[in-house]
Amino acid sequence: MAKETDGAIIVGAGFAGLYLLHRLRGLGISAICLEAADDVGGTWYWNRYPGARCDVESMQYSFSFSEELQQEWRWSERFAAQPEILAYARHIAERFDLRRDIHFETRVTDAAWDDAAGLWRIATSRGESFTARYFFMATGCLSAARLPDIPGIADFKGRQFHTGYWPHHKVDFTGRRVAVIGTGSSAIQSIPVIAEQAAQLTVFQRTPNFSIPSRNRPMDDEYEQGWKRDYASLRKQARMMRTGILYGLSETPAMSVSAEERLAEYEKRWATGGTAFMGSFRDLLLDQAANDTAAEFVRGKIREIVKDPATAEKLCPRNHPIGTKRICVDTNYYETYNRPNVSLIDINAAPITRITPSGIEAGGVAHEFDDIVFATGFDAMTGALLGVDIKGRGGESLNAKWEAGPRTLLGMMKAGFPNMFMITGPGSPSVLSNMIVSIEQHVDWIMDCLAGMQAEGKAIIEADRAAEDDWVDEVNNVAHRTLYPRAASWYMGANVPGKPRLFMPYVGGVGNYRVLCDEIAAKGYRGFQFDGAQSPAAAAE
Repeated sequence: MAKETDGAIIVGAGFAGLYLLHRLRGLGISAICLEAADDVGGTWYWNRYPGARCDVESMQYSFSFSEELQQEWRWSERFAAQPEILAYARHIAERFDLRRDIHFETRVTDAAWDDAAGLWRIATSRGESFTARYFFMATGCLSAARLPDIPGIADFKGRQFHTGYWPHHKVDFTGRRVAVIGTGSSAIQSIPVIAEQAAQLTVFQRTPNFSIPSRNRPMDDEYEQGWKRDYASLRKQARMMRTGILYGLSETPAMSVSAEERLAEYEKRWATGGTAFMGSFRDLLLDQAANDTAAEFVRGKIREIVKDPATAEKLCPRNHPIGTKRICVDTNYYETYNRPNVSLIDINAAPITRITPSGIEAGGVAHEFDDIVFATGFDAMTGALLGVDIKGRGGESLNAKWEAGPRTLLGMMKAGFPNMFMITGPGSPSVLSNMIVSIEQHVDWIMDCLAGMQAEGKAIIEADRAAEDDWVDEVNNVAHRTLYPRAASWYMGANVPGKPRLFMPYVGGVGNYRVLCDEIAAKGYRGFQFDGAQSPAAAAE
């Protein structure tokens, strides 16, 4: 028998799911959260690999909805590591008494809209079924880890790990021969840590990535208190930034200053560390010539740091503009290649042909390993959404609707799927932003909408197809005015064979997106239909 509720079902108990649960209670809407793991945390529950750390400063990678929470929680480092972020998620769950409405070890398998009843019918891996008026997918943008399509993976007799599904027990690599496949963010963070333990570490790289030193350090008390004294003003400023992060975005074009001035600015940002490097000049992601100056600066740093010239050149990215793949933040990544126990194999020159029982065959050479670490990323942005068999009006499948790529209105709703909301879905700033800032904005906007619906006695909201088409065009047009599409990135789905190639996040910036969303709300939620009809305010225009 289905467990019925007039309220909401939330899928996922990461930061989005936790905040949703809290806000829905505040509206008097009953809610149940279904979570596949045995604890809260989402991304920070699963990603436990060595060196896992946030690339947004701790003082900003945190919730703003509760002043008490802001003031009481203390971060130990400038960039928090995974265990501390998970502890923060657990603290939120306890502080706001959220666990009582979370069903753990429960994976949602199916969800279907019942048009006659005006409800969602939801099934789980535990054989349970639920009905709810509102259905929230808070499944995260980087939660569907994927293995590469390499023959023989099942044949390997040693230990295998994926950075996206790391064991909960400590993994010791002492004295072992370890392979890491991949050089994306999780690899760049884990490789220096693994190298300190392993007898031999071999890195298999297809595409080198740009990485900036984090300059991580223990939290400075004065810095922390400066934020806490002025959190309201600083948060307000951050919400209007391009990335939702306050880090001093320059308004100066790169080519408007001398080469000496550019170099000085890059050196200053390099010394500061973190993703603020991309704020050096306002046009680094708009103008190829400007971008080239930043890219060559970083390549110069790689050549300075890595002692072996051949290895340094292998590590120098040349096939994409800097910042068009998510820029990485590291602790001693490039320095690690100076260790005698670390080697780098370029799989463009020596392709991996298969995994054998004893190791990896690449370029006709058999390499023996005790452990293989797959740092091969995720089916980003859409993988977790399409991992649930979701059917909207008329039994239409979301998988079928997105066969040519995701289409949404604002990254929050999909036409033909009433009362289904996506938090930081494709078509929103999501992965190009401070995720917690974007989560709060999405949840707050949806809650304001639901509060208005309650007041007006409306039960159903749905995206209008024409408005959805217009938004998809806008997302594409804005992306193609930048350098982003020049990279074969996971932003484009390029890491998943057969996945449609289109730029999925909204590049227009967190601040611009917020203004657009607020304008839509002020116009009676123009572009949305209520109870099967266009909103009165929108229809009158």
